[in-house]
Amino acid sequence: MKLFYAPGSSSLLAHIVLYEAELPFEPVRIDEHTKVISGGGDYRSVNPLGYVPALLLDDGTLLTEGAAIVQYIADLVPQKKLAPPNGSIERVKLQAWLNFFASELHKGGFSPLFYGGVPEEGKDVFRARLRARFIHLDGHLSSNDHLMGRAYSVADAHFFVVSNWANWVNFDLSPYRAVLAYRERIGSRPAVVAALKAEGLVPWPPAQPH
Repeated sequence: MKLFYAPGSSSLLAHIVLYEAELPFEPVRIDEHTKVISGGGDYRSVNPLGYVPALLLDDGTLLTEGAAIVQYIADLVPQKKLAPPNGSIERVKLQAWLNFFASELHKGGFSPLFYGGVPEEGKDVFRARLRARFIHLDGHLSSNDHLMGRAYSVADAHFFVVSNWANWVNFDLSPYRAVLAYRERIGSRPAVVAALKAEGLVPWPPAQPH
C-alpha cells in the first residue's frame, strides 16, 4: 500500500491508523500547494481532485476520503479493535463521529479559518461554530476516556488530528479541560508519536505547513 499525505493535513489521520494497525505501507509525501509528489510527478495524476489522503492498494485500487480509508484499514486488522464490527450499532456510532469531524469541525469549522481571503468578521462566525461543538465534545469527554466510551478507535485519531489545527488558526482550546486532557492521552500513544515524527511534526506545534 502507498499512503499519499501532506504533513499536518487531514491525511495524518490515515498515517496514524496505519501505524496503529502495524501494516506495511509506503508513505509518499505531497506538496499541498504545488501538488508535486516527492521524487517527481504530479499528484493530480493519482487523485484528479488533488487533495489528500489517498491510499493506493496493491491491486491498484485507489481509496480516497479519510473516514473511508481508516475504516478500511481497521477492518484489515479486526484483532486491533480500531473500529467496531460492520453491521453493529457501535459501527454506526463510529461513523457518526467520523462524519461529525469531517463536516462540522473540518470543513464547517477549521477550514475557512485557513483562507486568507475570508475577513475576520467571517472567521468569527466559524470560531463561534467551533466553540459550540467543542463545548459538546468537552462535556462528552468529561465522562468518557474516549469518544466511543472506554475503547480507543479511529474516531479518536480523527479528533486528535482536527483539533491540532487550533494552534494554526488562533482558536483557543484552554477552556476545554477535558479535551486538553484527552489530547494528552491520545498524543502519547506510540502510533500517534510515530506518525507525528514521520511527518516532521515533533515537537508540536510546528510552523504551519499550509
